[in-house]
Amino acid sequence: MALTRDFKETILARVQADPKFRDALLKEGIETMLAGDVDGGKAIIRDYIKATVGFEKLGAESGSSPKSLIRMFGTSGNPQAKNLFAVISCLQQLEGLTLHVTAQRHGRGA
Repeated sequence: MALTRDFKETILARVQADPKFRDALLKEGIETMLAGDVDGGKAIIRDYIKATVGFEKLGAESGSSPKSLIRMFGTSGNPQAKNLFAVISCLQQLEGLTLHVTAQRHGRGA
């Protein structure tokens, strides 16, 4: 389902006004990828980047070209783990945020 312009503008405004929402959006993008939905996670992180730092600044901060970053998080992008984790690390630093992975058993063997 394509997002409407109004919806994207609403998310942008909320990200810029609400630090907890901003943090949650980045966390959700990473958790979505860890759950196996890499394309969904990339889309969330792409929206996060657009609403916060932007691809130009992220490129300058991470040492990657903005065009490469845009392709990496695009619908057909297939980032190498090294590049993806470098971007996530940079986003955490820029936000002053440290994310942690917590293991939880569920389903079989719980």
